[in-house]
Amino acid sequence: MSAEFKQHNNIFLVGLMGVGKTTIGRQLAAALEVPFKDSDKEIEERTGASVSLIFEVEGEAGFRKREAAMIAELTAQKGIVLATGGGAVLNPENRNCLQDRGLVVYLHASIEELLKRTAHSRNRPLLENTNPRERLETLFNERHPFYKSVADLVVDTEHHTVKQVVKFILKRIDPTQDL
Repeated sequence: MSAEFKQHNNIFLVGLMGVGKTTIGRQLAAALEVPFKDSDKEIEERTGASVSLIFEVEGEAGFRKREAAMIAELTAQKGIVLATGGGAVLNPENRNCLQDRGLVVYLHASIEELLKRTAHSRNRPLLENTNPRERLETLFNERHPFYKSVADLVVDTEHHTVKQVVKFILKRIDPTQDL
């Protein structure tokens, strides 16, 4: 069993918006029979406001402050699968919490694929501009080094089904597991 996983029994999913953190996280949690958490959804439930509204009212800095508190709280739990917001890795404290408290899986897909996946989404405040491709490229260039630095495992979600990605992660956690 992976040492990073064994210590806290947590799996933290990081990556850009649209990469599949929530979808994969739900299925992974179900397979492991542990709770699934999504940091953005937890923030929305606590505040009663959407991430988009928080960005609009408090700006990105206000949202990031809420996100840091939520990441600190959620990563302190044991036995969860957590889908983080795409920008959570920008904060050094968040990176430390993720690295110190579980197995970090960086889910990755091409900009082209992410554009397809996020094209019809209305709740992506960082893509609400005239050039979503340019914005995704900028976000990737800014965040990729952080995703890589915290990751215990990097998984391509573009060329694999959700089920294949989940099996791959489960096999990494426990190579003796018969899937």
